[in-house]
Amino acid sequence: MDTSDVPGEAQPEIPTEAEYEALANLRYTLRHFLDFSSSAAQAEGLPSQQHQALLAIKGYRGGAPMTIGILAERLLIAPHSTSELVHRLVLAGYVTRRTDPGDKRRQTIELTGQADELLMRLGAIHLREVRHMAPELIELLTELKENHSG
Repeated sequence: MDTSDVPGEAQPEIPTEAEYEALANLRYTLRHFLDFSSSAAQAEGLPSQQHQALLAIKGYRGGAPMTIGILAERLLIAPHSTSELVHRLVLAGYVTRRTDPGDKRRQTIELTGQADELLMRLGAIHLREVRHMAPELIELLTELKENHSG
């Protein structure tokens, strides 16, 4: 729907050439990081999606135990796909899956020591890469913010 026809709706912002450039550079930089991340995981023998799942489990601080549903939400994938992913992680020895005693329909997921060791190695190299990329990301985000407020 064209918002120019709706009373009270703000006109959509039309990006400037500089903003298009900044958006393109931001996307490129983010894709560069994702490619780095995928390659680092592959070097450890871990498919990228499994690395993302392990990281989501490790970084989750929601208060309740991690479940298939929460993991699906964090990974932006369907619950049945998440269940299959968790099954592969169980077979690889990276997670344990248990039926929630409070709700037999729910399964909770926990990392194993093997997963913790792997994430420690991957986390260290990811942090180095993020710290290396941080100035460029900050510059791009600042440029987009300043262009918007200016």
